[in-house]
Amino acid sequence: MMSKASFLERRQTPKESSSVTIFITALAIILALLFGSLLFLPFGVDPFKAYSTMVELSFGTLRGIGYTLIKATPLIFVGLGTIFAWRSGFFYLGFEGTILIGAAAAVWIALLTDTEGAIGPLPRLLFLLLVFLVSFVAGGIWAGIVGVMRGKFGGNEVILSLMMNFVALFLVNYLVSGPLRAPGDLPQTPRIPQATILDFIIPGTRAHSGILLALFAAIVVWFVLRKTTIGYKQIVAGLSPSAAWYGGINVGNRVILAAFIGGGLGALAGMVEVLGVHFRLLDGLGEGTGFVGIVAALLGKLHSIGVVIASILYAGMEVGADVMQRRAGVPSSVIFVIQSLIVLFILASDILRYYRINLSKLFGNDRGKKTLEVDSST
Repeated sequence: MMSKASFLERRQTPKESSSVTIFITALAIILALLFGSLLFLPFGVDPFKAYSTMVELSFGTLRGIGYTLIKATPLIFVGLGTIFAWRSGFFYLGFEGTILIGAAAAVWIALLTDTEGAIGPLPRLLFLLLVFLVSFVAGGIWAGIVGVMRGKFGGNEVILSLMMNFVALFLVNYLVSGPLRAPGDLPQTPRIPQATILDFIIPGTRAHSGILLALFAAIVVWFVLRKTTIGYKQIVAGLSPSAAWYGGINVGNRVILAAFIGGGLGALAGMVEVLGVHFRLLDGLGEGTGFVGIVAALLGKLHSIGVVIASILYAGMEVGADVMQRRAGVPSSVIFVIQSLIVLFILASDILRYYRINLSKLFGNDRGKKTLEVDSST
């Protein structure tokens, strides 16, 4: 059997340029789609026609674009929270919980500003600033609990954050079944006032202004991590805690800040879901969005722009899968398998940044010295 060392030659320096990253990612997606096309054959569906239909349904009409943006918005927020936390060395997995906490905080503020609420109606700009601040802080504090346990006491943030997801889930179940429950049989809160609903930005669709907030957040996260002292300290603390300590950076405080900012961004995903889509807090809100957002961050190589692109593409595949299931009888699970293949291929493709493939050895031809190069000229 041919070993890896026989046809993979380690590069002296990894390929880090943007062109290489784009090429490798595109190659991984194409290969994943080719392998995934085999899943359509048992249903008698032309794979290439299925892919073109899926793209058309997701991005070919205003209605499809609207649904795609709706699904992409919370993924972008979670992905940005993942970037800030993970690049700081804080591997937080509790975004399912922060989404619920952010949604609960947003609905609470919205109901307080109803005509019969404790605060009463507010000017729209003032309400948006208030709900943004409260939701962000609520999610930041929720994740910050895990950050303190990790930064000050050395706790395992992976286990703690996963357990906090269940606490948030049961807390929301309590709220929609008790103190905030609307009259009726369903476990949900009353509908929020019309004045608190996010504006729709594409005529004829329900795409809301939350996507604009998500894009603005992406720019802010990129700027903070790349262009500020705070971002530099966060990244250094994540890359090498010992070197950060030696350089005078308090790693524990960096972890807590990463938890607060990451959790706050995750909470904004819940805020836009209730203010732009559901208009109330209900049981089962955002189920799975927190983990899919982490996947989008990984697909985007933990880069803000990459997260935006990955989230929109991932959301487009979900929208196309739902419509294809109704029209062509293809189970949506086929698309979910293809999504998983894309994730696996992209993660595995990183090996090309560190190794080159010697084609002559791969195919048993020792006469040549051909290698598969991946560089900026490819």
